[in-house]
Amino acid sequence: MTPEQLKLVLETALLCADEPMTMNDLRRLFLEELSAGELSVALSQIQEDWSDKGMELLELATGWRFQSRLNMREYLDRLTPEKPPKYSRAVMETLAIIAYRQPVTRGEIEEIRGVAVSSNVVKQLEDRGWIEVVGHKETVGRPGLFATTRQFLNDLSLTTLQELPMLDDASAQAESVAQRVMEFEGAPDVTDVADTSSDQVSTSTAAIDALNNNEKTND
Repeated sequence: MTPEQLKLVLETALLCADEPMTMNDLRRLFLEELSAGELSVALSQIQEDWSDKGMELLELATGWRFQSRLNMREYLDRLTPEKPPKYSRAVMETLAIIAYRQPVTRGEIEEIRGVAVSSNVVKQLEDRGWIEVVGHKETVGRPGLFATTRQFLNDLSLTTLQELPMLDDASAQAESVAQRVMEFEGAPDVTDVADTSSDQVSTSTAAIDALNNNEKTND
């Protein structure tokens, strides 16, 4: 098989795939044995081929996928005009703490934020598939330990958590995660969302002052 044929097969499979494809998935496309190096070279070449197009090939936590570029979002949104979900400060702060401090218990999240974490906030993140309980802390009551999921990495176009910027300040961490969520959802400024949970009662010492309403990106 020539390099061009290899690229053609990979490109076609990735464009038709409903989910990100792993290297093992891609290897199964071919009868002959292909090394990870050969596939990586072909994937890099495909990325270059699509560098000036409206789609781009990305490597995510669970594999490779094509997705639309940032500057195409405003046009694609016209096909699906429904509004994206909005997230409160409490949701963004809780998600940021889990992303940066994981694994972390609910009590530890509350200690950092300075206010109670409502069950609604946790359920919203679990229903979205962004957090899950990965174990229990060996202490009184054995509270659950929360961590982010591979779906969280995929949705925010991350391969690993190490791609999040290294920030010491809790408000900067929340802003960083919130910006990525807004980019993924194409969402308006999440600071405009009223928090109807008990988290609204107090402002946390770790609370963000504002979340940027920057340019949208795409799913």
